[in-house]
Parts: sequence; C-alpha cells; structure tokens
Amino acid sequence: MRNQKIHSLSKNGNTFTFSDAIDILGSDKNITKVILSRLESNGWIERIEKGKYIIIPLGSEKGKYAFHEFAIASMLVRPYCISYWSALHYYGMTEQIPNTVFIQTTARKKNQHLKIFGTSFQIIRLKQEKMFGIRNEWIEETKINIVNREKSIIDCLDRPDLSGGMHGVATAIKEHELNIVALSEYAIVIGNTAVIRRLGYLCDTFGIKINLPQPPTRNYLYLDPSLPHRGPKNSRWHLIINTEDKL
Repeated sequence: MRNQKIHSLSKNGNTFTFSDAIDILGSDKNITKVILSRLESNGWIERIEKGKYIIIPLGSEKGKYAFHEFAIASMLVRPYCISYWSALHYYGMTEQIPNTVFIQTTARKKNQHLKIFGTSFQIIRLKQEKMFGIRNEWIEETKINIVNREKSIIDCLDRPDLSGGMHGVATAIKEHELNIVALSEYAIVIGNTAVIRRLGYLCDTFGIKINLPQPPTRNYLYLDPSLPHRGPKNSRWHLIINTEDKL
C-alpha cells in the first residue's frame, strides 16, 4: 500500500520542498531527512534539486516514468513563469517543439542552464517591469505560472533568440486570433522599442490593424538578430528585414 506519508505530502500537488515536508509531516529536520531518504529509496519520490522533490506517479516503476517539464520548472526558482518558445508551443501557436523549457524570473540563480530527468531548462533573469501577463494552469496536479498568449508573443519579439526564430512568431501572429489591444499595450509596457518595431512590421505585413507609436530614433535594427545581418530596409519601422524565407 502507498505510504501514508506520501498521501500527506501530495495534498498540495505532486511537488514539494524540504520545508513543506517539515510542516506537513510535523517532524524536525533530522527526522524529515530520514523519512524523505526512505521514500526516495522506495521509489515513491524523486529529488529535483537540493531540497526539492516530486512525487512519482502511483504504479510507476523507478526510472520508467515521465514528469511534465512544467511541473519540474515550477520548483526551480521563485518567482517564475513559463514563457518564450515554451509558452508559444503550449498554446499551440507553433508546430516547432522546443528542446528547452524557458523560465522567466526576477531572482538570481547561480546555474541558469539545468538538465533534469533528461530535460533542459534555461532560466532567464529579467527586470520586474517585464514580468507581467501571467496566468495559472494546472499541470499534473501542480499549479504552474505561465504567460498568457499575447505576452508570449511579446516576449518572443523581445528575445527572438529564445523563440525558435522569427518565422515561428510571425506564423503565430498571422494564423491565430489574438487580442490586438493587449498586444499593443504589452509592446509598449515591456520597454523595448525593438518589440514595437517588430510587431508593427509583422502586423503591417499581415494586414492587421494595430495602434503602435513610431520608433523614436532613426537607427535600424534587425528583424531577427540571429540571422545574417543583411536585407532590405523598412523605413516605417526602421528595421532591416533579414529573414531568409517569406513570412
């Protein structure tokens, strides 16, 4: 029979910290360490990082189970939210499957590139004013924080290197119904003129009406900084259109 202690630990979802275990089990640090060590040895929990655990699904054999990567991501840093390419894929706005889970945070974390249970995670630290548009979703009994659809677009325009390429973001804007007012507001709030330029150009390209301010400077930026730095100039948005394929 499944250990009663697992039942207690799982009341708040399938992830918990060492501090959570102390509170839930009502034991001191040393006894809690012993209990968690035994639970891990019996194949009932798995350690994610020091002091962070996930409960192994009932009936699963040790080493023969798969955890949702977002549930693991929720334990790696606080505060946090899932964003960029990961959020874009979650909402079905890109067919490209990211091989890394991208996590935003305002906190410092020494190791920003992690590999846990075979999955790669990248933690991106950003200013508090850039962390908004967050909603909650339940994934495998774990409540996770993820940016909404419109903010996922804006974040990808802010960091194309974390979006799987400009073509995927462009396709998301072109083929999916989005709140244009929210897109416009988010583009301004995030405080990066490159976002306004890229969004403005893409909306013009797809015939989408959006209210955005004109670039305040005359310097030219690249539509996709990851691609070769050559291409025609767009004078309206002061962009160098360096995409290899037609958007």
